Amino acid sequence: MKKIIENDFSRIDLNLLTVLMVLYREGSVTRCAEALHLGQPAISGALKRLREMFDDPLFVRSARGMLPTPRAQALMTDLQPLMEKLHSAMFGAGEFVPARAQQLFRIGLSDWSEHWLMPPLLPGLMQEAPGVSLQTIAADPFQVRQLLEEDRIDVAVSLNKQSRGEIVSEPVMTMGVTTLWSPQQIPCRGPLSVGDFVAWEHVMVAYRETGHGEIDRQLASQGLAQRWQAQYALRAEAPPVAYPQFTLCILRHKRRAQDPALNWLVARLKQAMRGE
Repeated sequence: MKKIIENDFSRIDLNLLTVLMVLYREGSVTRCAEALHLGQPAISGALKRLREMFDDPLFVRSARGMLPTPRAQALMTDLQPLMEKLHSAMFGAGEFVPARAQQLFRIGLSDWSEHWLMPPLLPGLMQEAPGVSLQTIAADPFQVRQLLEEDRIDVAVSLNKQSRGEIVSEPVMTMGVTTLWSPQQIPCRGPLSVGDFVAWEHVMVAYRETGHGEIDRQLASQGLAQRWQAQYALRAEAPPVAYPQFTLCILRHKRRAQDPALNWLVARLKQAMRGE
């Protein structure tokens, strides 16, 4: 790659290049002035500076208007795509076309949320954006912020998380919990009472050695409870003790707030989470 010499740009006025492009397109000083909402003297002055900059007449008068010289034509071949890219970089948020996209998204999920969310998400995603790939990365609630800050994931689905610092959390939906048990092990015909619940021994599963397991106390959520109940012949009832609903959130870093590709994925995640 050719080294950029910063001082070379100190004598370049981008407004002059704009005049060059419009004058090339219009072939007339008058029409160029109208298009740029400038007076004809301003365009004539800009053309004089352009001629000095490139040491070439650039345009010559003829019966058909201002005709470009070979030097002007060569400049336009190089400058036109560069100016379009510069305009897009400065004034456009970019465009994400799912059908043409070739992109990998890294999603931070816990094991149960991956099991719950991927089946409804993937079919529509594969149809709309066949070139898009998803990589699910294990991310418990204690990890998601760090993973996002270190750019190890693009987006995460987690529980009861509020926006903090550079991480933005968007609440999407609420879920409740249910209690599952095997009638072969716990001989209870009706709903479990608090007495029944505390009378039996429990195995506590936690992500870390914290003495509590926030996520794992909530594993038996709506969709999972139905699957487990059918597969293992379990009984399902409302918890015998009051348990607040939890909020499922989508988290991402502020630096990706205007990313069209990630905005598209977040919209699809919301649809899958809400069953839309």
